[in-house]
Amino acid sequence: MKITFDLTLTPQETAEIGQIIGCLPADVPAALGNYGKAALREYLAMMRGQKALKRGTDIHEYRLFLLVDTVFAGQIPDEQTISKIFQTTATESRGLLRSIISKYQYLLRDAIDQTLKDVLQGATAETANGPFLVTMNSVNVIEELNKKLAAIDGTLPSIAKKRGSVATYEILKSSYEQLCAQLGATPAVYVP
Repeated sequence: MKITFDLTLTPQETAEIGQIIGCLPADVPAALGNYGKAALREYLAMMRGQKALKRGTDIHEYRLFLLVDTVFAGQIPDEQTISKIFQTTATESRGLLRSIISKYQYLLRDAIDQTLKDVLQGATAETANGPFLVTMNSVNVIEELNKKLAAIDGTLPSIAKKRGSVATYEILKSSYEQLCAQLGATPAVYVP
């Protein structure tokens, strides 16, 4: 079903929204289409009695769940992105993300696994024998990687924050190789 409507925004509002959602003002109309699709899905679920949510946190969780599918194209967003959209603190965003990963874990399994795979494929190696480094602003994604490691083999070294860094994590070679094999990720290659 194709649904179209007009929305009047000032140039200043368009520029502000573009900055928040990370696109140029000219791209705002196309980007907002995905947000509108998620919002309409939320309303339709409410009208049909599928999601009669009462608490504000439940509504936020369901909205974020819908945004993962529409706006973020099946990827788990980081906490900074969630904070920009939901106007929440970093702590609130971390909690919101942790909640949807837990509450919707089966429905989000593909999105979670794809996000983890992308993180692994984006790693860089310090030497031919590791460690492999990933820089990201999502503690929840690191926790998910560590859960995968525990499920593979509880004796594997966990992923830990690189000493002296804000958002860089180290994955030792043995753990990195096991995670890549488990998720079907193409391992990063050391480039001297």
